[in-house]
Amino acid sequence: MFRTLAKAVAAIAVVCTVAGAGLVLNEEYGKDDSDAKDTGASAGASFTGTEKIDVDGHTVNVSCSGHSDPEQPLVLLMAGGGEGLDNMAALQKSLSKTSRVCSYDRLGEGRSDKPAPGTLQTVDDTSVLLTKLLDHLAGDRPVVLAGHSLGGYIAARYTPDHTDRVKGLVLLDATVPHLTRDMNRTIPADATGPATQVRDGAIAANEGQNPEQFVIADGPVHAAGDIPVEILKHESQYAEVPDYGPALEKMWAKGQQEWRQLSTDAELTTAEGSGHYIHTDRPDLALKAVQSVTARVADAR
Repeated sequence: MFRTLAKAVAAIAVVCTVAGAGLVLNEEYGKDDSDAKDTGASAGASFTGTEKIDVDGHTVNVSCSGHSDPEQPLVLLMAGGGEGLDNMAALQKSLSKTSRVCSYDRLGEGRSDKPAPGTLQTVDDTSVLLTKLLDHLAGDRPVVLAGHSLGGYIAARYTPDHTDRVKGLVLLDATVPHLTRDMNRTIPADATGPATQVRDGAIAANEGQNPEQFVIADGPVHAAGDIPVEILKHESQYAEVPDYGPALEKMWAKGQQEWRQLSTDAELTTAEGSGHYIHTDRPDLALKAVQSVTARVADAR
């Protein structure tokens, strides 16, 4: 029961680390450079492997792989909360056969710097860092963001204000736009038992009690024009949550529908046979979604 509830909390609040879910990037992509480097260039950084680079005074751990025409899109993978870039290493390896792909540890995750003690990060804070990171990695390339869970939430909040650079988006069971509101509506105040742990844990995480000290704020979905957006949602995640499993599934599905407002060219698909970690449970579908969006962005140039 504890492990089932922990999975439910992880899927809703997106802050639990799943040990061993990723590959070791040192072995897959090259050595880890422990010294921070300024690798920015007008055409984008071209290193392969993992490096720690200086971004706006912060040391950020980054992995890049794959080679492609510098005019072609850069794919940036964004892991879920409580997880470092290792969690998406298998997807990165597959994508790097045809595309230039990078991933990074947000502040408070993996081997990047931690946020200052006692401070909270907001979408605006993480957006500033992401913009400067893309200056280093992408240069003038168009960018496709592919985010899982909290990484998807951040990507979805970032994209509408940065369509000059972000030309495509993939959301892998992204945290829903109104999680605190919907959690309170789904598991009411008079609920008892384990479901209250799910609700209270999610809300605490949303308020910043997570490794990134990041506030997962409710808010409307803003439009990003007609860029290609692929949204994948899990098939089943909350079946074991006593009394409230079906309601939680309905809540999550409705939230995924909200993300369709991002673009007039947004498609929502249920990843059959998957739980919250779609890129692990159905790597074929995650790969297909990212490759499809990347190809459409390339063709539009």
